[in-house]
Amino acid sequence: MDCAPNREQPHAHFPEHDDCFAVRQAARHLSQLYERHLSAAGLTPTQFSILGALGSQGANAMGAGAPTLTMAQLARTMVMERTTLLRALRPLLRSALVTDTASATGCRPRCLALTAAGRARLGEAGVHWRAAQDEFERRFGQRRAAWLRRELLRITRAV
Repeated sequence: MDCAPNREQPHAHFPEHDDCFAVRQAARHLSQLYERHLSAAGLTPTQFSILGALGSQGANAMGAGAPTLTMAQLARTMVMERTTLLRALRPLLRSALVTDTASATGCRPRCLALTAAGRARLGEAGVHWRAAQDEFERRFGQRRAAWLRRELLRITRAV
């Protein structure tokens, strides 16, 4: 098999002009930074985001201990496939940081709620998240980080 570039189709200078590559590479780099900090609280960045999503929904919508989101709602919020979300949720359910209230309430879809232990872990992890956030903003610049957040959120809404 010849690995020489196809002369008939000019290629952009990979990866400098590949948006997907650049975003994924940056995401992996940032994930490693946040993993380093959040590991002190025993959470991955995805697990921290799940707890945060459930915690913010509980505070805004239904109050402490109430079912906050169904699996489908949480999957949409996290922009994750349900199977990937379930893999991330399993350790949180096993550790009783999140509860599935479907059987207790008769709720047909899985209804997920943050437990008291989950709220406590989220609070503890928030200190480590803040340290990661501060490190990133110190290295990248506070204003640039705020601009990047806005742009990335715009992408998630527009694409």
